[in-house]
Amino acid sequence: MSGPPDFRIERSELRAEEEFAEFGYQDLEYYVDFRGTFHKLPPCPDDESLEASGAQVAIVGAPLDDGTSGRPGARFGPMAIRAAPTAFGPFETWSIQLGVEPFRVLNVVDAGDAPVVSSRHARGLRVIHEKVYRVARTGAIPIVLGGDHSITYPSAAAVARHVHPRSLGVVHFDTHADTADTVGGSLISHGTPMRRLIEEGWVAGRNFVQVGLHGYWPEKETFDWMREQGLRWHTMVEIEERGIDAVIADAVAEALDGPDLVYLSVDIDVVDPGMAPGTGTPEPGGMLPRELLRAVRRIVAGVELAGMDVVEVSPPYDQSEVTAMLAHRAVIEAISALAARERA
Repeated sequence: MSGPPDFRIERSELRAEEEFAEFGYQDLEYYVDFRGTFHKLPPCPDDESLEASGAQVAIVGAPLDDGTSGRPGARFGPMAIRAAPTAFGPFETWSIQLGVEPFRVLNVVDAGDAPVVSSRHARGLRVIHEKVYRVARTGAIPIVLGGDHSITYPSAAAVARHVHPRSLGVVHFDTHADTADTVGGSLISHGTPMRRLIEEGWVAGRNFVQVGLHGYWPEKETFDWMREQGLRWHTMVEIEERGIDAVIADAVAEALDGPDLVYLSVDIDVVDPGMAPGTGTPEPGGMLPRELLRAVRRIVAGVELAGMDVVEVSPPYDQSEVTAMLAHRAVIEAISALAARERA
């Protein structure tokens, strides 16, 4: 039986980075932001402590925004999501919707941040890949806090590498398809991760499902490529006409048309910027927060989740931290749904 695909970040951009002289690289493997862990969970930032913890779920920070094509700031996303005003503590979380106290049912820890160095994009993606892979290898489900959407490429590839030969379906919430071939001449940006995952064989196009697309990007030629690959997508118009429950039921069935595991990627810009302004590429006409949270609960409660990310929270544009609060809550809803499955 053949092995998993190769993680090919070294082509083009990594070689280009090698042309730059080395500078003082500090290994931040053990770093957890000074504001504290996600939801005040126990820190397990190294392999030994994570394995010893027996964690079922692990939070991973991916503080990288070198893949942005517009407004930067998503590198501060992990810090903001961890410190969101909803983060009262692990024993003050009772899910009214699901009737479960997730942190009493599941062993959840914070594995710290991947050791990303600003302006070294390809290297940053590689260390994110290795960090997420090592977390998944312990048996914990990685939930990755971005960072721009380019971090989904190394994160989902790491999960697919771990679960091989089992196959992975992806449900992707976003305003944009993120399936461009290049953005600004770059193969790896926040507009290309889904194309890289499909082209490199980490996920089959027919099991890649996108929810919430609207606006004016990408162009028709990219959608033609998506059709050729068998991607399925559900636009905001469909959500408005059919309702979020019907759309999510179809999305899950499509992602699991062959695979038995799901990776969930949530770009916060899928939510209307009137309610989630803190993001780099806002687009009017998006989902409501309650639609996103309901969708996350329903998906995670109904599938075997292999990994997840929440990306594109940009604190410099986040009035009153409402976007960070929503991203934090999306993670809590996912953990609560995992706990409900565990309890059942």
